[in-house]
Amino acid sequence: MTQIPPSGALGRQSASARTGTPKAGPQDDPRAARQDVRQPGPQAGPQAGPPGPEAAGTGGAARGAANGAAPWRALALVLVGAFMAVLDTFIVLVAAPALQADLHATAADVQLVLAGYQLTYALALITGARLGDRFGRRRLFMTGMALFTLASVGCALAPGAGSLIAARLVQGLGAAAMFPQVFAVIQVLIPAGKRPKAFGALGAVIGMATMSGQLIGGVLISADLFGSSWRPVFWVNVPVGVVTLLLAALFLPETRAPRARRLDLPGAAVLTVALFLLVVPLVEGRAYGWPLWTWLSLAASVPAFALLCLVERRVEAAGGTPLVRLGLLGERPFAVGMTLVVLTYAGINSLFLVLSLTLQDGLGRDALGAGLVYTPFAVAFFLTSLLAGRLARHGRRVLRIGALTGAVGFVGTIVLALGAGAALSAWELVPPLLLVGAGNGLLVTPLLNAVLGNVGPEDVGMASGVLSTGQQIGGAVGVALVGILYYGALGGAAHNDTRAYGQALAAALLLNVVLAAAISALLPLLPDAARRRAQAPPPRA
Repeated sequence: MTQIPPSGALGRQSASARTGTPKAGPQDDPRAARQDVRQPGPQAGPQAGPPGPEAAGTGGAARGAANGAAPWRALALVLVGAFMAVLDTFIVLVAAPALQADLHATAADVQLVLAGYQLTYALALITGARLGDRFGRRRLFMTGMALFTLASVGCALAPGAGSLIAARLVQGLGAAAMFPQVFAVIQVLIPAGKRPKAFGALGAVIGMATMSGQLIGGVLISADLFGSSWRPVFWVNVPVGVVTLLLAALFLPETRAPRARRLDLPGAAVLTVALFLLVVPLVEGRAYGWPLWTWLSLAASVPAFALLCLVERRVEAAGGTPLVRLGLLGERPFAVGMTLVVLTYAGINSLFLVLSLTLQDGLGRDALGAGLVYTPFAVAFFLTSLLAGRLARHGRRVLRIGALTGAVGFVGTIVLALGAGAALSAWELVPPLLLVGAGNGLLVTPLLNAVLGNVGPEDVGMASGVLSTGQQIGGAVGVALVGILYYGALGGAAHNDTRAYGQALAAALLLNVVLAAAISALLPLLPDAARRRAQAPPPRA
């Protein structure tokens, strides 16, 4: 994973030095005492001064940070939340036909069940990250997990489409409170030299959650447990959520951002409106045939974001803490990295849409069968995500190899789909998809680390929220664009018309090839962390 020169032990001035907080005694483990985590009570030692304002460790959870295993235990807990948040974006796709029949829902109702979660999730990510900075990341993670779990109960018990939609909206808010805390936990708890491995684990978890949604959903719906049809896809969250909450209360340290102040309410309001105007048409436009209101909404998002910039500048000029610090967005590593994240997730999400449609509608596989075809792709993504963490010392070269490998896989899929014609089978797609999965694993994992690797502790929450929002917006843009290409090429072809669906898949994947080329062109603009580390002076004793 690409690693920007880290803070703390490798030379950047620590948060305690900047804020005047006395340093901990020599008996404290410097790997665990991150910039905004304090060691309370007897763990601090006689030489440690009073705790600074930047952090608040509470109880046994914070004391546990003094041993080497605690940061990884904390990471494992928040990764469960990341898995659940991403999984529930995709697992419901499989359940859509069953819940529509069971609840006598309209097509518009089903669309809101699918899109409502994405909307509230995307709209609240930055606010959720900032709330974690101010009130504590453990507190926000646990609040989000509790809300997500209760909303899952509401979804599973929903008597009608309206109540299911409402529960899904709340579920999205819970996910938005949880997910940004994962990035923050990695930045403040994991030792700088180990963060590439941590981001590798995160990339593997995101990939597995994304690609196992159909498989898990297909298994649960096919099992029809106790005649419950689609409801187990929500019930499965409940025991996982309860156990994670209990373990988080015991083992997840509490951290806050240095000098965190009250939430920027004007900025939060304007950002919500701006994101709403941008995300709603991207998520809903294709399903409704891109009516006039979608284009008006997209156009209105431009002045809304301009107003956000004005509001945030005024907040910062008045000495407040803006929801989004515009200066960070202008810094080259972060700006280039965020552009690459948007392009990468546009390619990933668009691939899942057209591949699922091709496998099920074109090649006649059910949800479980389509999930099985995804499995080799998921395994390749998982393994290379973990490998990318170990290859961080090679810097941008890992990203280049990932982008190139993915592009070769996309081109191979196009050639296969066009060449096979009506004889195309699902399993013939596996070899080129293995290349796509391997390439994405090498690309996504180091990219996440590159975006956050040079962010200071005071900005880590905001940057985490912006990164998470960029993932959502990129995915929505990719799905919108690929839908135009795919359905335009498909025309009025009947289901199980293998030739037509293969040609539509090939046309849609041209977008992925273009995105891979754009990523490769932008990569030289991303600072090479490996070279910067090699040129950096050794840390002072």
